[in-house]
Amino acid sequence: MVKLSEQKGNTLHGILLITLFSCAAFYIAQFPFFQKISFSPLIIGILLGMLYANSLRNRLPETWVPGIKFCSKQILRLGIILYGFRLTLQNIVEVGGTAILIDAIIVTTTILLGCLLGKLLKMDKETALLTSVGSAICGAAAVLGADATLKPKAYKTAVAVSTVVIFGTISMFLYPALYRSGLLGLDGHQMGIYTGSTLHEVAHVVGAGNAMGAEVEDTAIIVKMMRVILLVPVLLVLAFWASRQAIRGLKAKAAIQTGITGKANLVEAGPATASIPAPTESAVPAEKPHKQKARITVPWFAFLFLAAIGFNSLNLLPLSCVNFINSFDTFLLTMAMTALGTDTSFDKFKQAGPRPFLLAALLYIWLLGGGYLLARFL
Repeated sequence: MVKLSEQKGNTLHGILLITLFSCAAFYIAQFPFFQKISFSPLIIGILLGMLYANSLRNRLPETWVPGIKFCSKQILRLGIILYGFRLTLQNIVEVGGTAILIDAIIVTTTILLGCLLGKLLKMDKETALLTSVGSAICGAAAVLGADATLKPKAYKTAVAVSTVVIFGTISMFLYPALYRSGLLGLDGHQMGIYTGSTLHEVAHVVGAGNAMGAEVEDTAIIVKMMRVILLVPVLLVLAFWASRQAIRGLKAKAAIQTGITGKANLVEAGPATASIPAPTESAVPAEKPHKQKARITVPWFAFLFLAAIGFNSLNLLPLSCVNFINSFDTFLLTMAMTALGTDTSFDKFKQAGPRPFLLAALLYIWLLGGGYLLARFL
């Protein structure tokens, strides 16, 4: 009983550590400089976590680690669910069918292109998927949603988030400059669709939209939140893909074990009985991993995310309550980002190499060019 109490206490220590870092991230995010460049508490949180990982992490008691893991998993899922209170079904009607179609095309093509380019760049599949999903949907929040489904190593998630921060920040300054120059030839509504369907983070969309006027900002935010809804079907597809990958791994392991067993039997039998075939897998009922059915881990938090959107559409809660939920949700997501950052050292960035950033750059070029053509001519 005492031991269980100690374990709970140590877990709370880890959660408290992340909570303090998240409070600091919220405070720092209020500085004029960070507000000007639209750095959200989420981004500052992961930066603080990474700073800690590369300085004092070695002094962290191992008993606190479960609390940090709790923040990067359970609290992350709760944050994704509450993210649904930022959108209503009425918003979907407002933007029109063209904007919804453009969002669907952008999300689908960006993820598929990212998978193809990741394969050509010989990247590991998880990093390529995380980077692609972050570019395609809603930046860090999408990466976190995919992280909860794929369960990759923490540094892969941090690398993917870093690519989102870099190219999203560039866009936040580039888009207003292009719009004011008149080079794009887009009106306010078209520019709003272009901005909302191609910029990475919600914060980036808000920052860029605000710099281009109310018409662009309002349209851009709604179109962006429509992309957020598409996170649900994407997570379901990722869950199915992850289950298939797991089954393939089991089959490969079973084949290797069967081969080793067969060779061992031939060696033990000697030359006189070498012609006798080794026992087949069907002769050993205890080991049938290749016949296991694919088990899909359903990301239930994705459905609860949709339920939150539906509930918010009923307008049952006062605006002040919804605003509080959104602020609380931002804090939860900041905790998740900070926890991921604490497990990301610069050595792991070196391990990932430049390929994730090259992939993100190529996807960024596609978003700039492909998104523009869709907004202009569709």
